[in-house]
Amino acid sequence: MAEQQDTTRLTAWVHGMVQGVGFRWWTRSRALELGLVGSATNLADGRVQVVAEGPKDDCERLLELLRSGEPPGRVDHVAEHWSEPKGGLSGFVER
Repeated sequence: MAEQQDTTRLTAWVHGMVQGVGFRWWTRSRALELGLVGSATNLADGRVQVVAEGPKDDCERLLELLRSGEPPGRVDHVAEHWSEPKGGLSGFVER
């Protein structure tokens, strides 16, 4: 039986040393490889907010990559929130 490819929206808040180290660029590259749309945004409190929309399996893979120890900098914790896709996004941008 084939896995159903439901489109979803992942919002992840990445805690750690993730600003000024190429983290958003790395995240954008991984998201584009997975065919996701969205953004990676520096927040005033030092976190990076990642918003990605696409097939659930691909969003889950991005979340695994964020937690993998591969990203530049240091990831201490990733909080996640799943929701219905809002649409209207194109490409994956760094903010």
